[in-house]
Amino acid sequence: MAADLGELLVPYMPTIRVPRTGDRVFKSECAFSFDSPESEGGLYVCMNTFLGFGREHVERHYRKTGQSVYMHLKRHVKEKATGAAGGGTIPRRRNGKVFLDVYSFEEEEAVLDPHVSEHLSHFGIDMLQMQKRTENGHHTDNKPRPRVSEWEVIQESGMKLKEVYGSGYTGIKNLGNSCYLSTVMQVLFSIPDFQRMYVGNLQRIFDYSPLDPTQDFATQMAKLGHGLLSGQYSKPPMKSELIEQVMKEEYKVLNWHQQKGISARMLKALVSRGHPEFSSNRQQDAHEFLLHMINLVERNSAGSENPSDVFRFLVEERVQCCQTRRVRYTQRVDYCIQLPAPFEAASNREELLAYEVKRKEAEENMRPSPEPVRARIPFTACLQAFTEPENVPDFWSSALQAKSAGVKTSRFASFPEYLVVQIKKFTFGVDWVPKKLDVAIDVPDFLDLNRLRATGLQAGEEELPDLMPPIVLPEDTRDNSMSSLDSPEIDEAAVMQLAEMGFPLEACRKAVYYTGNMGPEMAFNWIIAHMEEPDFAEPLTLPSMIDPGPSAGDSPTGAALLGNSPPEESIAILTSMGFPRTHSIHALKATNNNLERALDWIFTHPEEEESDALSDMADTEPNDNAFSNANSHSDSTLSPDGDASGPRVKDGPGRYELFAFISHMGASTMSGHYVCHIKKEGRWVIYNDHKVCLSERPPKDLGYIYFYHRLSSS
Repeated sequence: MAADLGELLVPYMPTIRVPRTGDRVFKSECAFSFDSPESEGGLYVCMNTFLGFGREHVERHYRKTGQSVYMHLKRHVKEKATGAAGGGTIPRRRNGKVFLDVYSFEEEEAVLDPHVSEHLSHFGIDMLQMQKRTENGHHTDNKPRPRVSEWEVIQESGMKLKEVYGSGYTGIKNLGNSCYLSTVMQVLFSIPDFQRMYVGNLQRIFDYSPLDPTQDFATQMAKLGHGLLSGQYSKPPMKSELIEQVMKEEYKVLNWHQQKGISARMLKALVSRGHPEFSSNRQQDAHEFLLHMINLVERNSAGSENPSDVFRFLVEERVQCCQTRRVRYTQRVDYCIQLPAPFEAASNREELLAYEVKRKEAEENMRPSPEPVRARIPFTACLQAFTEPENVPDFWSSALQAKSAGVKTSRFASFPEYLVVQIKKFTFGVDWVPKKLDVAIDVPDFLDLNRLRATGLQAGEEELPDLMPPIVLPEDTRDNSMSSLDSPEIDEAAVMQLAEMGFPLEACRKAVYYTGNMGPEMAFNWIIAHMEEPDFAEPLTLPSMIDPGPSAGDSPTGAALLGNSPPEESIAILTSMGFPRTHSIHALKATNNNLERALDWIFTHPEEEESDALSDMADTEPNDNAFSNANSHSDSTLSPDGDASGPRVKDGPGRYELFAFISHMGASTMSGHYVCHIKKEGRWVIYNDHKVCLSERPPKDLGYIYFYHRLSSS
């Protein structure tokens, strides 16, 4: 038989490769599905590309590449004997030693750790304190446990939650601090636009995928979407299996074995590639990852329907000079509203003040702290704080040609089809350590924001002149401008303080420079606001002196900027929003490649859009269908003024209904755990990694990110 097989392989020997150092061999998961060697059909590994394929996808790869030799991997899992590591976290004694079941992500199963006390002590956890439990799991001492209640409430611990199976009820395995990704993807694929874009076009995406589908964004999104929505990986246990488990007295750990979920390992590796945070194994902020995913979806949707259009809306910002009372209206694109949590508006304020007094007394007298009190804040107070006028730091009044006091208010210039609301629960302490505010907010199921619709310039209001602030150079550098630009005055002490936090040195220098050497706190806020920009860690580049040549007219200030070619990544982001390429390049050049300022520049220079659009059509290959899919739904997908060159928004009434929320447990975004609740078929469902169950008491008041969908006008 071996000789016959060798003779069959002789003609194909030139196509067979031996893996070299650095080659990835995908021997555990299919590139198009979640088939593995444990699946019924096993896994086929191409002996040339080393990509893995399930039985239903291997023929597609053969037709596309002509590769004929595949290694078939089939693994049979043997059941463990009763009494082996079977899950759970209750310590057990053997020969006087304490054993604790620990879940191993690498082995994807529970293991016994005989040295658990030493391993836990490395993280500051005292095993002796953990053993001070009664049989029902409650502590026997009186020490307060401030965060336990939050974990129990959000995960609905102690309740007999009913598991659900089938389409849309598939969990995602935790790969080690990857719950932020799981919750965001569960919510995204509960939105019809994402389902239609990736799952509805599944066959087309797979057929036109590149030779390496593991590196294709659309393919991996379609793969995950199909895995979550097909129900293929979420099947209820057979009755015979239930009887067998009961007979083995292992019914208590049945949940652990039945709901396995799918692994988003390939997608995580792809979307986090090159990102300093998401590519690590540390816990991350789910809100930041959501914006990161929206950015990736937009980049990869050029020329086709963009499902992230459902989140995009326009914000109208009204800035008023307090001295002259003149105003300026601008618009910017946003995808999420961030609501503050004003403690002063808490409904249990007296209780909070009493707790603070007791806490200080206990701290002074070296006594245990009292049980913490959670602030209960009305949602209307959060919304009111969001809409109140705020002071504009370093406001330069074009009417006075000098700095003055200014106030800014924000309103909705358009309402998105899906509204994302983030509660600003995370802040920084005096020691710059991130911390979480312990608040509960009575978030409503229905929301009406029509009163926050922007109105534009009102009768009797006078606009501020459209003038840019002058470039001010120090007296001792007027004769040698270029040397001053090469060596700008920067507070190096503030730079080093920021660099010690782990930020890139060049980013710290830019942060201190662009905030006018006003201290590390202002520079830190600048870093947080600009971390996602492509040139975040690039060296500081400053505008040169005014050039009297013809190119000076290209910039609104008449200054020729250094670096005439903006990054293609920044151009792609602006063009994916619907702006003409030429206009996007002008905006980036005029703002030193700053994306946020470039968007403001586009909105304040609409007079150039028509000519830019014409030149853009003349300079590029004709493509009449570039935005046909995105604009085929209705005219509401255009900008509010009907200009097709503006950002695509799906405007409509501002009445919404809550359909999902993501909750965080833990002290900061750098630790803890995320779960999400999604309303499906009229009932709330909790997604806790691979476990999917019907929710008994959805903790809407403890959420971090809330998702609303627009109600029909009827």
